[in-house]
Amino acid sequence: MTRTLIVAGAVASRDYQDVHHDAELAREKGSPDIFMNILTTNGLVGRFVTDRFGPSAVLRKVAIRLGAPNYPGDLMVLTGKVVAVHGAPESPDSTPDPTQDPRGVVEVEVVGTNGLGRHVSGRVTVALQAAGSSAEAVAVA
Repeated sequence: MTRTLIVAGAVASRDYQDVHHDAELAREKGSPDIFMNILTTNGLVGRFVTDRFGPSAVLRKVAIRLGAPNYPGDLMVLTGKVVAVHGAPESPDSTPDPTQDPRGVVEVEVVGTNGLGRHVSGRVTVALQAAGSSAEAVAVA
C-alpha cells in the first residue's frame, strides 16, 4: 500500500476525510498514519475477483467488512474461494461449470490480510457472461 494509492483512492471516491490524506491530522485523531478508505478496498476486492474470472465477469454484489487498517507500507494479500455456483448447467460428472453458461453466477468469499491481521472479509457475487455475449461488462479500473 503506497501513500499515493491511499490518497488517490480517497480522492477518486470523493472521500475527503482527513484521516485518508493528512498524516498529521490522522495522528491527532489517534491513528499512526493515514489509512485506506472502504471504497478503495471495495475497488481492490472487485478488481481481484474480475481479474480472476476475466473480462466477461460482471460484479453483481460486493459485501465486505473492514478490520485492521491498511497503512502506507503495508502489504495486503487477497485470497478467494468459490463457495457457490448458480444457474450453470451440470457437466457429465455433475460438477457445475459456470464458464459455459451465459447466466452463470458465482459467489466468492474474499479475505485480505496485512501485517496487522485481517483487513477485509466478505462475499462477492459475479455473473459470468458467455464469450460474445451482448451484455455489457463493467470494467474496474
